[in-house]
Amino acid sequence: MLPATDAVTHFRTRLLHETDPSDVAAALATGTPGFALIDSRGAAAWAQGRIPGAVHLPTARIALEAAAALPEGSAVVVYCWGPGCNGATKAALALAELGYPVREMIGGFEYWAREGLEVETDAGLARRTPDPLTSPSTVPACDC
Repeated sequence: MLPATDAVTHFRTRLLHETDPSDVAAALATGTPGFALIDSRGAAAWAQGRIPGAVHLPTARIALEAAAALPEGSAVVVYCWGPGCNGATKAALALAELGYPVREMIGGFEYWAREGLEVETDAGLARRTPDPLTSPSTVPACDC
């Protein structure tokens, strides 16, 4: 076991570099979230659904296209499919290496949709029924 001070440093650092769907949704609802939201998935996943207002910038294209898609130094939140994939981590690293302050949205698009948050497709906007096991509206408060 590592000392508690190491755990404090670890978890404090994680909170500086990660966010979650509920916090991203709350920031977007203000109209001035203070960050660009990047969907780092490929074209097929983007077509299945995305977070409204997200910029489509697949991880493989970040090095070539980030400067055209994002003002230099702008804050970024990046997401990929879900917790079973590290695509958002790879995208966050690529953006950080280019000098962008970046946070990863843990849970990705999967948990965004599972929480019943608005999803955009080429056909328009929709909300899925919240998953009672994950949605903040159906899960008892965790006081977090």
